Order: sequence, then C-alpha cells, then structure tokens
Amino acid sequence: MKRWLKMTLGAVALLVVGGAAYTVYVYHSFKTAADAMYHPRSIVQPGAVSILATGGAGCSAGTNTGTSTPNPAAISQFKPFTVLVLGVDRRPHDPGRSDTMIVLSMNPAKGSMLMFNIPRDTRTELIGRGREDKINHAFAFGGVDMSIRTVEHFLNHPIDYYVQMNMEGFAKMVDLVGGVEVYNPLDFQYEGHHFAQGDLNLNGVEALAYARMRFDDPRGDLGRNARQRELLKQILAQSISKEGLLRVKPILEAAGEQIRTDITFDDMTTFLTRIGPSLKQMDTVEVKGHGSKINGVYYYIVDEQERQRIHGVLEKHLVTTSASP
Repeated sequence: MKRWLKMTLGAVALLVVGGAAYTVYVYHSFKTAADAMYHPRSIVQPGAVSILATGGAGCSAGTNTGTSTPNPAAISQFKPFTVLVLGVDRRPHDPGRSDTMIVLSMNPAKGSMLMFNIPRDTRTELIGRGREDKINHAFAFGGVDMSIRTVEHFLNHPIDYYVQMNMEGFAKMVDLVGGVEVYNPLDFQYEGHHFAQGDLNLNGVEALAYARMRFDDPRGDLGRNARQRELLKQILAQSISKEGLLRVKPILEAAGEQIRTDITFDDMTTFLTRIGPSLKQMDTVEVKGHGSKINGVYYYIVDEQERQRIHGVLEKHLVTTSASP
C-alpha cells in the first residue's frame, strides 16, 4: 500500500512539475512572440477628423480637428474598444496595399463583438495625402499610421488598436492551426483551385486563394469580405482549440514574424484570459455603397447617409453602462 501511495504521489508530482514547466514555457513563448509583434504607431493628436462636421469625404486634408481620441488603455480598463485589422499584400519593390480592412468593435460588458469590412475600393479622403483615393492606398502612401487616420476619418470614430498581418503569412498561419473548415456558398475556381459549394476543409494556400477571389463573385468585394470574415473567425477558433494549444510554439513564432500590432503583451494576456472568454455574441454589418468609374478608375462609393449609419451602429455597440468583468 505504501509503495502504491509513493508511486501515485510521484506521478502527481511529476504531472504538477511538468504542467508548471509547460506553463512557464508557454508564457515565455507567448511573451517573446508578443514582444516581436509589438510596434506602436505614431501618436497623432487630436484623433479622427469629424466627417459629419466637415461635410464628408470632399473636405480638404488640413489639420485633424476631431474631438475624439483613441484610448490605448481600453483593454486594461475593460472598456469597449476598436481594432483595425489590416491584411497587407506586399509586392516586390512596393510597400503593399491593405487589401483587407476589417474593423472589430469589442464590448466586454455586453460580451459582444461587432465585425465589418471596409471595401478596399472605397473612395474617401486619404488623411495626410490631401486627396481622395481608394482607401486601401492609404497603406501604400503612409503605412499603418495613414491607414488608421483615414479609417478614423471615414468612420468618424477613433481606432484604439491595430493588427497588421502579411497576407502571404496568412497561409502559413492556417497550416499551423491545422487548416480551417468553412461553408462555401458559391462554386468557383481561382488560381488553379476548385472550390465546390458546401462545406470545405482548406489548407493555407487554398484559404489564401479562397480569401482573394472577388471578380467571379456576384457580390464582388462584399462577397469576398464575407469569406474573409469567416476565415478570420475560424483561425481564431482553431488557435485557441486543444489542437491549437498543442502547436502553440510554431503558431506563436509565426505570429511574431507575420503580425504587427500596438497591443502590448499585458493587454493580450488580459484579452485572452478575461475579455475573450466573455464574448458570447458576434454581429456583422456591411458598408453599403455602389460601384462607379471616375476618370476611368473603379471606386466603391459610400454616401454620407451610409457613413452616418455605420457610425451610429458602431457608437451603439460601444456604449454600455454595465460593470466591468
């Protein structure tokens, strides 16, 4: 009996020590990756230009005169916050363009997340450039800083944080989480891949092609945006699954190489351990507009009324009187 007890206690001790060592290992890997990802943006004060007060996209760049500013302490304070996700497609001798622009609105007290794309061809003023152009060109002209200021102007709302992901690295991330499962509403072929209608299991290369196709989609950019949102949800779900945790080291290493953000390690930890688990509801909204050619160039035109509608949806989602978690 004593021998059995000693063996049991020894096994328990081994599990405890092993578990503690693994926890330390994961913590160190996560902190190393988070430090590699951390790239603070330039501070521009005050915040977003108010398109409602200045007459919309036609105003001149000038000086930013908006009254609202981003809150980089929102996560640590458990307050509602916004995140701009930029999927950047880089080319040789080219700084690249943000082919994917997704705005996330998080409300910890409501346990809710709102997600929407800004179509890449949206015509708006590029803040700091002094002219109207496609919104995804802001990254080519001024990187993350111009992209954020332009989106803030377009939405008339501050962006608290950003996450920039290299689209080529996107494929690697999908492979590392073990692939993704999606429902494809449209049968199509793209870049040598056939995507049948129905449930699909995609590897990294397939997921990247699936995310990029738009010209054969009857909904154009809106259809592509919906596929991108679904892929992002699946990657996040896979990353925190049991299988994802078993691949934690290569996933974190890849994230450190492919992702840039101004979210600190402490805030990432707070989000993953306290805010993320409380998010039980996810809503989406589409930015409505119409296609038009101006001087032979295609643009997606979003009128003033639609901008005000999106601004209102965002404001409503972020407002809360509930207590912190």
